[in-house]
Amino acid sequence: MTTESTEPAGPTEPTGPAETAEPAAAGGGARAWLREHSELGVCVLLFALGALVLTDALTMNVDIAQRGPIGPRTVPFVVGAGLLLVGALLAVDVLRGGRGEAEGGEDVDLDEPADWRTVLLLTGVFLGAAVLIGPLGFPIAGALLFWGSAYALGSRHYDRDPLIAAGLSLFTYFVFDNLLGVPLPGGPLMGVL
Repeated sequence: MTTESTEPAGPTEPTGPAETAEPAAAGGGARAWLREHSELGVCVLLFALGALVLTDALTMNVDIAQRGPIGPRTVPFVVGAGLLLVGALLAVDVLRGGRGEAEGGEDVDLDEPADWRTVLLLTGVFLGAAVLIGPLGFPIAGALLFWGSAYALGSRHYDRDPLIAAGLSLFTYFVFDNLLGVPLPGGPLMGVL
């Protein structure tokens, strides 16, 4: 003899994402499915950028700048392959139900206006460096770029920042010009360096 419970069954808790989401057909078909999987647009963008970078790397003329096994094609190949890999991993995650989180952890007040002073200062510094790199060379223009960027972003260490900028600029010049074989204009310091 069996006894059955006469208590009404309560509502059951959903156990997974399949039970919490409505079927795509009920919400409007393909449009609703695409809205729920909008992160796939980022995957398409990553795939397109990766294909563009790899295509550009394959068509690059490297006869002049090639000095060893690691040449100008190496970085574009790595970046292009990385973009394709990240796009594929993101697509798999989105299709498995992964979703991006809202920007709750950001310490950004969206009601505040943009800091146009900083944006304009950085724009001026970049344009100034682009204009000065020809006549002054990379070491001087790069130092002005690094110091101006630090100033625009709020650093006010007038004794330390120019020294760090000059050291960073010289280091960058030596790495690109001597180690990677990418010729940068030396300007008036060409004979000294």
